[in-house]
Amino acid sequence: MSKIRIYELAKELNIPSKKLIELLQEEFGVKVKNHMSAIEEEDADLIKEFMEESEEKGGENDKKSHKYRSKDESTGESNKKGNRKREKNLKDKDSEKTVKIEDTITVKEFSDKIGKPSTEVIKQLIFMGVMAAINDEIDFNTAQKLGEKFDITVLKKEKNIDREAVEQQEEEEDDDINLEKRPPIITVMGHVDHGKTSLLDAIRKSNVIATEAGGITQHIGAYTVTINGQKITFLDTPGHEAFTAMRARGAQITDIVILVVAADDGIMPQTAEAISHCKAADVPIVVAINKIDRPGANVDKVKQELIDYDLVPEDWGGKVICIPVSARTKEGINTLLEMVLLTAEMQELKANPHRNARGTVIEARLDKGRGAVATLLVQNGTLHVGDSIIVGDTYGRVRAMFDDKGKKIKSAGPSIPVEILGLSEVPEAGDRFHQVKNEKTAREIANKRKQKVREEHLQSAHKVSLENLYNQIKEGKVKELNIIVKADVQGSVEALKQSLQNLSNEEVKVRVIHGAVGAITETDVTLALASNAIIIGFNVRPDINAQNAAEKEFVDIKTYRVIYNAIEDVKAAMLGMLEPDYKEVVLGKAEIRQTYKISSIGTIAGCYVIQGKMVRNAKARVIRDGVVVFESELASLKRFKDDVKEVAEGYECGLSIDKFNDIKEGDIVEDYTMKEVRKKQL
Repeated sequence: MSKIRIYELAKELNIPSKKLIELLQEEFGVKVKNHMSAIEEEDADLIKEFMEESEEKGGENDKKSHKYRSKDESTGESNKKGNRKREKNLKDKDSEKTVKIEDTITVKEFSDKIGKPSTEVIKQLIFMGVMAAINDEIDFNTAQKLGEKFDITVLKKEKNIDREAVEQQEEEEDDDINLEKRPPIITVMGHVDHGKTSLLDAIRKSNVIATEAGGITQHIGAYTVTINGQKITFLDTPGHEAFTAMRARGAQITDIVILVVAADDGIMPQTAEAISHCKAADVPIVVAINKIDRPGANVDKVKQELIDYDLVPEDWGGKVICIPVSARTKEGINTLLEMVLLTAEMQELKANPHRNARGTVIEARLDKGRGAVATLLVQNGTLHVGDSIIVGDTYGRVRAMFDDKGKKIKSAGPSIPVEILGLSEVPEAGDRFHQVKNEKTAREIANKRKQKVREEHLQSAHKVSLENLYNQIKEGKVKELNIIVKADVQGSVEALKQSLQNLSNEEVKVRVIHGAVGAITETDVTLALASNAIIIGFNVRPDINAQNAAEKEFVDIKTYRVIYNAIEDVKAAMLGMLEPDYKEVVLGKAEIRQTYKISSIGTIAGCYVIQGKMVRNAKARVIRDGVVVFESELASLKRFKDDVKEVAEGYECGLSIDKFNDIKEGDIVEDYTMKEVRKKQL
């Protein structure tokens, strides 16, 4: 990572090196020895943003001083003569007291410099027409006028770059002294269903696959394991091609990649993509040839295919380590881990745990009870509970921190993944985080970044849906397809955005105008209406207000449980091939008020029907905090002790979901049916 010297940054910011060193220590907690020391460009960018924010505040003080000047100039000719006489007397006095200040100074600092009570200084400012409290900043012009009131000359500090440049001292990097060995960060990559999560499962001796829909990893995860007394951090990235962006992010923050290739399948398109990401990030690759216990497994065939991608196996005269393994029988796992540790040892991975923390957001989501929850990977420094951090365009103070096993911890050093609470909003997956001095500094930088992001919204006269998209493209009404993406976690939002935008062609450009975590809300429908957009939900559902608004305004909402179904539908709509035979019709919604566990039956839910009607044997889905947690059908429906066919809106009922007992109070049960529709002639 490139670095910049203190004196070069000071010159760029037009401030003295000494002032910059003080700023680094006071506001950002970064200690540097002298002007020849170097800091990383990420820290430099943070300082630039902070300085720009300070200059904007200075501009506001300029306006205040301008008001003062206007008022002062209108007080008459006699005052002007008196001022000129006073200025002459001040210049004539050799023993006159002078103070030097920067471009801005707080009222308290100014009163300390001139040796006057702060109350007296504030009083004079009020007479000048400037309302400022003890901790407010005043600009140089205001300070100069204020100095005249106390017979003090106020001068601006000269920026003596030449004097600073001659203070040559032998540079000794602060980081070099404090560098310590850190655990390697390993990313597991490969094609879908080649056994990446199963391999991690064998290493961690726990079952991750059970939490994933259809056995396909949908979200990125980070886990720390201890092997032979050494810690290793693993990142598990999804294998489907739609998650290219998530895989790319994994490659950029990792030290070593374990490329999983099935011995009975060979290199597939997603495997080739993973290889490209690793090469672009210049990351060492260790190939795990998985499923060697399967009939038809051919290790040599896989090695031959690797050569086509310039990955020559070590036993064939190359440099790439290839280990045959079986996640099921655990054969070769220990050898694989030994090779990973050996590769890490060759890299001499080090970090400085004594500096302010910084790293990357692995995953982020909105939790109903805990607010914004983010999984962070600390890459340098140590993060503590209570630290203030800036994450992309959001900020916060770390209220609580948990390790990958859910245990509360107080601090996390380099290469350790943690889940934190306390952020103001849900950050973007892949955002960089930095620890700063306090929450005020973090908030100022976050607000500045936010202002840069707020800009778009396209207006169009024709409402668009996937069903009529092709016709509107043919008629020339649609040149751009605007899409709003909502999903259960940020990583899925990112993946959908990337994949949908890649569908753009010569006739129509696909633009994702908004992507966020959580249920589809009325605000999303309003945005879709204003932007002539369609809404795509992944693992989330619209709330009642959003559904009503969408029906009223004819805004198209499509929801999916598998990400590539969404991509295929949009692609088919653009080609004019989307002609659905069935349409989902929502019958009603019921809120679970109480649950009862009956040993012979399972969990029974006491519900109140809030919309439509509940129909026995209808298809049903359980929605928790806007996210679909299970899909099945209504196994039973009762009013008091009687079985009934349906229960209307406004009535209470008891129901059970087929093959699902993890019902909780506050969940929403939505029942629906599939209605056959006649094919449209395009």
